[in-house]
Amino acid sequence: MPPLFLLPIPPGAVTLGDSEEAPCPRSLLHKMPIHLLVRDRTLPLPSLPRLPGLQLRQPWAPSPGPAVPSCPPRQRLVFLKTHKSGSSSVLSLLHRYGDRHGLRFALPARYQFGYPRLFQASRVKGYRPQGGGTQPPFHILCHHMRFNLKEVLQVMPSDSFFFSIVRDPAALARSAFSYYKSTSSAFRKAPSLAAFLANPRAFYRPGARGDHYARNLLWFDFGLPFPPQMRTKRGNPQPLRDPNLPQLRVLPSGADPRAHTQDPNALFRPAPTIADSQMSSPASLDLESSSFIQWNLAWLDSVFDLVLVAEYFDESLVLLADALCWGLDDVVGFMHNAQAGGKLGGSTVGNGGLTAEDRQLTARARAWNNLDWALYVHFNHSLWARIKQYGQNRLQSAVAELRARREALAKHCLVGGEALDPKYITDRRFRPFQFGSGKVLGYVLRSGLSLQDQVECERLATPELQYKDKLDAKQFPPTVSLPLKTSRPLSP
Repeated sequence: MPPLFLLPIPPGAVTLGDSEEAPCPRSLLHKMPIHLLVRDRTLPLPSLPRLPGLQLRQPWAPSPGPAVPSCPPRQRLVFLKTHKSGSSSVLSLLHRYGDRHGLRFALPARYQFGYPRLFQASRVKGYRPQGGGTQPPFHILCHHMRFNLKEVLQVMPSDSFFFSIVRDPAALARSAFSYYKSTSSAFRKAPSLAAFLANPRAFYRPGARGDHYARNLLWFDFGLPFPPQMRTKRGNPQPLRDPNLPQLRVLPSGADPRAHTQDPNALFRPAPTIADSQMSSPASLDLESSSFIQWNLAWLDSVFDLVLVAEYFDESLVLLADALCWGLDDVVGFMHNAQAGGKLGGSTVGNGGLTAEDRQLTARARAWNNLDWALYVHFNHSLWARIKQYGQNRLQSAVAELRARREALAKHCLVGGEALDPKYITDRRFRPFQFGSGKVLGYVLRSGLSLQDQVECERLATPELQYKDKLDAKQFPPTVSLPLKTSRPLSP
């Protein structure tokens, strides 16, 4: 049977299949009387507001001063930094924007908030619980964590702008296998990604050290609960069904997922809709699993204002600038934490141009990461719904402008105008952390820059770890020890 979800793809792209019977997640949610907590308010799910206009300026040049905004810029931000999805490049934009505007970051003591454990407010450096004395407010929470809304709201105000980014699970699997091969026991035991995906249960053990990187990594990062059949010690007892695409269904029309909500914490985390008992039949497993997936996706819609899609990175950045009422210059930046030979942008959703072997690997990766695939389909759809509202021609113009400015910045700031092999980066301030089997590219600044341009180009080129250290030192300057008093004056 054809897949029951349609993946929204821009005009002219190759589609995955057709189904006139399948309502998309948005259609489903418009039909269902769902009300969930959206941080501190309830409202029907979902409705896309009219997006404010994006102010565009002519080709890049250092701005003499801030432009007059058409609306107040959003500066209370929560970014869920997902793994291997282009999130380091988004983080760089946030670092630069917050640094330039003097905003205060909620920082981890090191570089992550206790990942892979769920986020805890106590892990934020300088955080004091309510009643523990006054403290300056945080503006941006953006470093690696496993999302936990209840604890996030201890740190950030409920009217913050919540956003994240997702990537096609097939592309994510390729990147994760290369990057986390030494970290994940499942990947470490597999001779290749193709061998792993041909028989993943020969290598993967739920709960084994680092194996959350090997299956449904996006779902894990969003802090979502897993279906009971995926929580057993031996893994999911059900065999993989179709190696092409997971068959997803939606909740029956008129069904009310609130009837399944018994846990008061479901306001902060989605409530599972599957009983922990053994499923009675494969058919009931399909129906219950799809209901479980749809409930979780509906919950995410109630929490996140925008979810970017890595395969449409520049389009996503334009929409982000628009939603935040930022200038386009605020989202023009360089790619960070990219591996040599890797490619972030450009959709492979339609499988066009792939070899038969690549198509098989892609299908197996999506089937193995079936929760991530459902999540990706959902947010790809919501992105294109937003693009339609924004206007396709208007978006194309803005994307072309963004790319022109990025190219101009690269030529102005960088040796060679592009990312370089780390062997050429001798300045430790700009040498990215090397991890995994691939080389992580970085940048070398041109000489002869003016002081003002040097500052801005450094912000653009600084890797995430060094920038976090820079922000840490700025927010928590080391205390200066006073000399001890002596009984006689010190000699000059």
